[in-house]
Amino acid sequence: MGEEFKRQEQKASEIGHVEKNLPEIFPRYCLLPGDPDRVDVMSAQWDPGVTSYDLARRERAAVGTYKGSPIGACDTGMGGGSVEIYLTDLVARGADTFIRVGTTGSIQEHVKVGDIVINDACVRMDGTSDLYVLKGYPAAANYLVTAALVEACEKLGFRYHVGTGCTCASFYTGQCRTTIGGYRPSGADRLFDDLRQAKVLNFEMEGATIFTLARIFGKRAGMCASVVAHRLTGEWLEDPEAEARACLVGAEALHILEERERA
Repeated sequence: MGEEFKRQEQKASEIGHVEKNLPEIFPRYCLLPGDPDRVDVMSAQWDPGVTSYDLARRERAAVGTYKGSPIGACDTGMGGGSVEIYLTDLVARGADTFIRVGTTGSIQEHVKVGDIVINDACVRMDGTSDLYVLKGYPAAANYLVTAALVEACEKLGFRYHVGTGCTCASFYTGQCRTTIGGYRPSGADRLFDDLRQAKVLNFEMEGATIFTLARIFGKRAGMCASVVAHRLTGEWLEDPEAEARACLVGAEALHILEERERA
C-alpha cells in the first residue's frame, strides 16, 4: 500500500503536463486573464504572428511578442482553485513573471467605473491560498511588477488607483451580495463596512491566489483590472474598451520589465 501511494504521489508531482496543449516551454512574461475570450483581445494588441492554443475546458492561451518583447497569455478560469492549476503548470514550463488582468468591482467612492485598479496586495479570502500557508502570510504583489504597471498607466494616460483588494472565493455572498430568496449572511454588511474602512479598493476572485503562490514558488506577480461595477452606486459598465485598456496596461508593463532586464 505504501509503495502504491508513493507511485501515485510521484505521478501527481509530474507538474507541467496537466494541460497537454500548451507548449513545453512558455514565455517568461505571462498575462493571466480569467476569461478565455480576453486572450483574443490581448493577442490582437500584440505584434503580428501570434500562435493561439485551444486548451481543455474551453480555456485559451497565446504566445507572441509585444513591441518585440516575448509574451504569453493563458486564461485561468474563475477563482483560486482554477488559478492554482494553470499557474503551477505555467511555472513548470518556464514562466516566472505574471500579471493578472481582469475586471473588478469598486467599493470606494473615488474608484470609478472605467478606472484601472492596480492591487499591490490582497485580503486572502480566496480559500485556495489557505491550503498552502498560514493565514498571516501576506498576499503581496512584486514591487517591480507593480511599478511597471503604474508606469504603463502613466504612459498610456489611463486613470488608475494603487492599493489593497479583496480576493473572494464567492461571487455572491463572499462579496457581500444578496442571493436567491434574499439570502444574505448576517455579517455581510459589517464585513463590507470593515473592508471599506480599511481602505480596501475592490472585490475580485484571483489576485490573492496568484500573489501567494507566486511568492511561495519564488516568482513575480502583479495585477491590474478594469472597474466594471461600482458597489456603492450600482453602476455596471459594459464596455469592451474598458477591458481592452487593462489588457494593454498588462502588455505594456511586461514590455517595460523585459526591456529593462534585457538591457
